[in-house]
Amino acid sequence: MVTPSLHHVLVATLDLDACRRFYRDVLELREIARPVFPYPGAWFQFGGGQHLHIVVRDDATTRENKPLDTFDVHFALGMSSYRKTLAWLECKGYRTDLPDGDLLKVVVRPDSVTGRPQIYVMDPDHNIIEFICDALD
Repeated sequence: MVTPSLHHVLVATLDLDACRRFYRDVLELREIARPVFPYPGAWFQFGGGQHLHIVVRDDATTRENKPLDTFDVHFALGMSSYRKTLAWLECKGYRTDLPDGDLLKVVVRPDSVTGRPQIYVMDPDHNIIEFICDALD
């Protein structure tokens, strides 16, 4: 039987420096070596060994200036504690009371129908990141 595993997620950016700062400084991912491609980009590694690939291409698909929509295309990061994850984001300036288009807006679902608490944020290019948590603690 073949069992696939997630290797990487690719997101497009229009501003590599801003995107790099977000994934390095806000999400605290480790930047790793990237092969020489014919377009700019950066690679980061998640804790489990999976990668996030960021590319700068004029014709790449982006969410442009769309507000945070938890049902739009996104990727999810597994977290152990909802409360600790929310506090971590709040220390970085994220808040639930900001307008929908604000890049520091956070959407919370502590009682999600999935049975696991969820938190959503956007990167500088409005790519959506979900934090799906094991517990509320």
